[in-house]
Amino acid sequence: MRVLIVDDEPAIRRTTRIAVEAAGHAGVEAPNAARALKAVEETPFDVCFLDVKLGQDDGLEVLQRLLAVAPSLAVVMFTAYANVATAVEAMRRGAFDFIPKPFTPEQIRGVLGKVTKTRALETRVEQLEAQIASEAPAIDVSSAEPGPQRALQIAFKAAESNATILILGPSGTGKSVLAREVHRRSAQRDAAFVTVHCPSLSRELLESELFGHVKGAFTGAITDTIGKVAAAEGGTLFLDEIGEIPLEIQPKLLRLLQEREYERVGETKPRHANVRLIAATNRALAEEVKAGRFREDLFYRLNVISVTLPGLRERPGDLQRFAANYLAFFAASLGKPVKAFSPVVAAAFAGYEWPGNLRELRNVIERAVILAPGDTIELNDLPEQFHGPASAVITVGSRVSLDDLEGEHIRRVLQSARNLDDAAKTLGIDPATLYRKRQKLGLI
Repeated sequence: MRVLIVDDEPAIRRTTRIAVEAAGHAGVEAPNAARALKAVEETPFDVCFLDVKLGQDDGLEVLQRLLAVAPSLAVVMFTAYANVATAVEAMRRGAFDFIPKPFTPEQIRGVLGKVTKTRALETRVEQLEAQIASEAPAIDVSSAEPGPQRALQIAFKAAESNATILILGPSGTGKSVLAREVHRRSAQRDAAFVTVHCPSLSRELLESELFGHVKGAFTGAITDTIGKVAAAEGGTLFLDEIGEIPLEIQPKLLRLLQEREYERVGETKPRHANVRLIAATNRALAEEVKAGRFREDLFYRLNVISVTLPGLRERPGDLQRFAANYLAFFAASLGKPVKAFSPVVAAAFAGYEWPGNLRELRNVIERAVILAPGDTIELNDLPEQFHGPASAVITVGSRVSLDDLEGEHIRRVLQSARNLDDAAKTLGIDPATLYRKRQKLGLI
């Protein structure tokens, strides 16, 4: 873990850092509030030891300023002026723990161990919540449409091997759900399923996220960090939106696929990887190869087994069944007595384009179940775009919120753009921001 030590006494800082480093963590010192805030803004830290009496600064106020910058930071207060009132106030303002001075190395190690266990539990909870969310409801292996049925059959047959699988299709068609289901049916089912969202990070951060880095590899790399490849050892590595991966990283990914080897950033020693790779994209990779944005050799290595999930508008025979499955799931999980859609809602669903596909359908039905006052979903329980032809058309000057107007604009730009980079350029935002907005709109 990265640990920041904030105290105006050099001897206390040094003693704490020695105890921190003896426990196997990286310690960084800051003599005052300004240096501490600057450090937290520039580098992510896991823990901060903070003195209540920090020169002319009030440590309790500094605590709140640090948490405003880094909400997940575990701040441990220590002071020679320990009393119950101070401890209670520190905890009320968000402190993780409280240690009185003078303290011992054992106390430092104890609180660091407590943070480690708490973070491990939080990570496990997040993984379980993500798993529940991604598997709810589980992917349906039946279909009224021959295209998706064939795609599922191929994917589940390939799950029995170690072959790389490439899942194609528009955003929101269930590519990540299918990837997790393939993992569940594979020989790697008892090992980790690790996801990397390629467009959500810069080139530098994505490389470190994938392969890890060693201490000193770049500014802020104050300790060794394993990457997602190592975290997926023995299991499945899922590269979501792989069409967004920068050209500079593609040769390293190709090496991982061909030779099962990689290197951490800042390291020259090759490491062996035992991972099964599944990738997904909404881009036409063959066209990306022709445009010079994707390596041809990497495309062929990924395209060993490829399946395509069509958009929801192309599978109308499945719409009613998917909607019913989502309704049953959310009614049960939310404890609501909702059992059916009104005929008007069923007609509205059938006439809608569903640009966000299954993800949008899921979000719409979850919202409707939450808002429904009775046992039937009515038109008033749906978002504005379902309320009829007039209100379904959102234009500048319409009586709609700015959020709805922005959402509709983003959907239309995505539909007409060549790819996500083109859409981001049109919208005047970077691809990572577009990725987050698509998540918020249910388009991923």
